[in-house]
Amino acid sequence: MHAEAQVADLHLALDLPPERVRDAVNVRTVPHPVVVLTAARVADDWSARFACVGRAYRYVVLNRPARPALAARRAWHVKRRLDAAAMHAAAQALLGSHDFSAYRAASCQAKSALRTLDRLDVARIGEEVVFTVEARSFLHHQVRNMVGTLVEVGHGRRPVEWPRAVLETRDRTRAGQTAPAEGLTLTQARYNPEPEWV
Repeated sequence: MHAEAQVADLHLALDLPPERVRDAVNVRTVPHPVVVLTAARVADDWSARFACVGRAYRYVVLNRPARPALAARRAWHVKRRLDAAAMHAAAQALLGSHDFSAYRAASCQAKSALRTLDRLDVARIGEEVVFTVEARSFLHHQVRNMVGTLVEVGHGRRPVEWPRAVLETRDRTRAGQTAPAEGLTLTQARYNPEPEWV
């Protein structure tokens, strides 16, 4: 998995300006592909994880016969053409508040599988099939399991109604495969109120 909008909280012994913390972390992350874009001072009890009121992910499937070059490790390569319109139609039946047990990993430690899925769009953009997913929170592997299930619809192996039927079983063994992590990117973490980023 990748992140364009990962948020983390640090507890420091010194009272440093946010921009100085940002710059100091960036010096220490060279040569790794990690960079801090912004920083903010927050309350001592603030948590990047638990204060988050919304998350957005993008999942990319490179959908062409030729293997990926520049998209290597950034997309799931599926050679056979997918029906993105059918996948989008199937995805709409997963929106709303449901028990997503059928789409959680066996190792998921969440106490409840109840989640509210706000958005699950599927669109073809050239050779890519792009999934845009939004919710307050997700179960472990929920996005990847939904993508793997929707790809079955895209291949025509399952009907448009199947992902919703799987959801209602609450049985992970009924769903499709877990899509590879390479295609998944965290694109947004929302807070209310937003910290004063610098």
